[in-house]
Amino acid sequence: MAKTDSTGSTWRYRWAHRQNVRRVSTYRGAEAAWQRRDDELRRLRALAADFRGSAAAGAGLALELAADEVVLWALPAAQLVEVRHTTVLPAPDLTVAPRTGPLRPRRPDGVRVTDAGMAVITSRRLVLLGGRGRRDWAYGRITGLAHDPAAPVTVIQVLDRRGTSGLLLPTDAAPDFRFKLTLAFADAIEQRAAVIAQVDELIAEHAQLKPFRPAVNTPAQARFSARVPGGRRTIAVAAAIALLVPAALIESDPSDPTRGAEVASAATPAPTSVAPALIRPAGPALALKTPPPKPTKSPRPSTSATQGPRCGAPENPLGYGFCGGTRIRKPAAEVCDWFDCVPQFWAGRGYLVQCRDGSVSLAGGRSNACAEHQGVRRTITK
Repeated sequence: MAKTDSTGSTWRYRWAHRQNVRRVSTYRGAEAAWQRRDDELRRLRALAADFRGSAAAGAGLALELAADEVVLWALPAAQLVEVRHTTVLPAPDLTVAPRTGPLRPRRPDGVRVTDAGMAVITSRRLVLLGGRGRRDWAYGRITGLAHDPAAPVTVIQVLDRRGTSGLLLPTDAAPDFRFKLTLAFADAIEQRAAVIAQVDELIAEHAQLKPFRPAVNTPAQARFSARVPGGRRTIAVAAAIALLVPAALIESDPSDPTRGAEVASAATPAPTSVAPALIRPAGPALALKTPPPKPTKSPRPSTSATQGPRCGAPENPLGYGFCGGTRIRKPAAEVCDWFDCVPQFWAGRGYLVQCRDGSVSLAGGRSNACAEHQGVRRTITK
């Protein structure tokens, strides 16, 4: 027996069922994507803590190791690439960038393959054992390093070589290679802890983005517009047509020499907003002149039409919100005009975060962030 409301109809229950199915499906998709990213970050955290090598790992390789050198990782399917046009690459750093998308198995323009062999990461250098010889990139001599964001290519510049060269790897091996190369370089300059701290920071920020299970819709929440195909949008379009048709009939009456200007003037109320009227009757007789509206003073301009969603952040023209994006380490000078800043805000040395009491601090990423304001709630991004 079908469930009915007090009027004996079932459309409210059908509406609630459709809404709940749609919400649960969207939530499960978002939760699965969030879980995959969380698993990847925790795998990187475990790898950063346990990444080690040994001299025995180099057994069988045609590579002579120094007394304190160990093999950390090896991949037999690598290609040596040369860059045709010399460019200045950014200096190598220890940034652990979040993955932006899958790499495509392609070779960028301006890059040619010259050899193939085994790529080896040691504690002191990156080596390619190719068919035509060996190519070394010692960490102490690297002046520039860049990873292609769309292709599995890493190019390197060193002090003792004029040209720019690097490696082309399989797409599934490139992300691990890049992270392990970062760890090896960090070990060479004794900065492994800085890489681990970055991964911990990414895990903490990702935890704040975990989707919430949606609330359940009940039949009592159904509006009458749900019975109309298209819902409220259809009703709004029908209402607009109902207003336009009489005006069009008045305008097209050939027996009226004034084309209904007086009637249209009396029937059309003067616009009360700053936006111009959406309907302008054709012909000079129907042009309505209205005095320009007086500007209103407001303490803060509205930015919702230009700044987009802020995910609960205060209205502001800076584009700052809680929707995820780039961390803000150098906020605008007027940030405290739009957010409730903590005392000594500009003494902070980190990135912008919101404390649990609603105030804003510039000490994100540090142990004392929001210490006197109930702790950190979430990160402010742009």
